[in-house]
Amino acid sequence: MASHKATLKDIKKNEKRRTRNRQAVSMIRTMAKKVETLVSQGKKEEAVVALGEVVPVIDHAVNRRILHRNSASRKISRLTLKVNGLS
Repeated sequence: MASHKATLKDIKKNEKRRTRNRQAVSMIRTMAKKVETLVSQGKKEEAVVALGEVVPVIDHAVNRRILHRNSASRKISRLTLKVNGLS
């Protein structure tokens, strides 16, 4: 275990950041799952609205460096393809 004050402070800060980042990732997964559920049920209008809610959250996670930009782009692209696949 660390003994320097600065190291102990770093450990606390890292834990807070990890918790905050995990919450953000969990929220993104939940919102994406909601979009996929609506797509599987064939509810296009509701899926479009849900997609419109999840995309800014993913973009915000990229700006906060929680997600890599390519990973976020892939998630957005796949969700958009699923929603657009509905007729």
